[in-house]
Amino acid sequence: MNLSLILNVVVFLLLLVALRLVGRADWSLSKRVLLGMVVGAVYGLILQTVYGADHPALMASIQWFNLVGNGYVQLLQMVVMPLVLVSILSAVARLHRASALGRISLLVIGTLLILTAIAALVGVGMANLFGLSAQGLVQGVKETARLATLHDHYIGQVSDLGVPQLILSLLPDNPFADLTGARPTAIISVVIFAVFLGLAAIELIRQDEVNGARVYAGIEAAQALVTRLVRLVMRLTPYGVLALMTKVVAGSHLADILKLGTFIIASYLGLAIMFGVHALALSVVRVNPIRYYARVLPVLTFAFTSRSSAATIPLNIETQERRLGVPESIASFAASFGATIGQNGCAGLYPAMLAVMVAPTVGINPLDPAWIAQLVVIVTLSSIGVAGVGGGATFAALIVLPALGLPVTLVALLISIEPLIDMGRTALNVNGAMTAGVVASQVLGVTDQGLLEGE
Repeated sequence: MNLSLILNVVVFLLLLVALRLVGRADWSLSKRVLLGMVVGAVYGLILQTVYGADHPALMASIQWFNLVGNGYVQLLQMVVMPLVLVSILSAVARLHRASALGRISLLVIGTLLILTAIAALVGVGMANLFGLSAQGLVQGVKETARLATLHDHYIGQVSDLGVPQLILSLLPDNPFADLTGARPTAIISVVIFAVFLGLAAIELIRQDEVNGARVYAGIEAAQALVTRLVRLVMRLTPYGVLALMTKVVAGSHLADILKLGTFIIASYLGLAIMFGVHALALSVVRVNPIRYYARVLPVLTFAFTSRSSAATIPLNIETQERRLGVPESIASFAASFGATIGQNGCAGLYPAMLAVMVAPTVGINPLDPAWIAQLVVIVTLSSIGVAGVGGGATFAALIVLPALGLPVTLVALLISIEPLIDMGRTALNVNGAMTAGVVASQVLGVTDQGLLEGE
């Protein structure tokens, strides 16, 4: 371990200690998360300036930073499946009637898919507005390796996957395997399994008072235990955000960013427009968008730095319940479904932009209204089941492009800027899930207005 590496790690540890001391000064979690993001960005920029993105000392330092950053993400991933299973099971068991479950599911999924269709249209508009094209992009060593990986791990699995097969893949055939996260659609399969368990619990409570009471008490106890576990892990959020932000900024390649700068600008403008669409949807159901965004900012910050919608599920549910007044049943459904259905950034905006860029290379007019309508429909339907983890956008693009008869090479050519854009896409995905939860809660008239509107 050389002197530079030791110095980098020592400074990083001192920053963690300083963040901890700030926490003792009665700062809120939101403020500490934002402080962690700012400190991480500044420290990462200093490291980037001193060493450059590929310096061995910096690469070695980032591996040590990952003990905190990636370690925190893994702890959140540890609680995702137990939280989804127990939260959905508890939510359904408390409904006492299946009709309420149907209304919640319809509102949440409907909102997610409508927002995804709008995101696809925004993606088409951004790509055409900026004149984005696949022509002129160079396939280097990294891009060639990426394309080979896509062929090995993605294209063979999804290129021939039709919409019926995709929907069928959501159904659980081995819920215990899905609890391990073995499949890209594991989360939605666990949700479906938990719904059936909850419906069985409702029937048992109605027909067997003694055992029904025992089962309900057990579900409540499991919910309390998992909630306590989630809150323990959430206390580590500022430190995880600091480490993740340091890694992102320090490891960025300025040359890659400049080379594909137009695509990055177009992507983030599209993301900004979609955040505005979410604000409009909230306004329609009488929710103040400014107050909403102030309360969800820590969740969006973590989603931005971690690039994982699935890992953000615990924070998502907690924020909806405790800061937005959304009932547990709706919050659990919105966070869980939002991690795999209708992801506005990864499954809506991104594949639509790629399709417009590739279309001229095969003689398709990307301004043809009929083709745009076909694109929006395919993007919206294919967004069902996209994994809420890093790489979900790739999975979505590899479903959409072949379905439109388009080549998939462009997915590999954008590898150099993929992490930078994926951060914004993930934040939009998570915000879409929370927006769907708030909209459903407001439409059903079950929001705790004291929490939503209070200080």
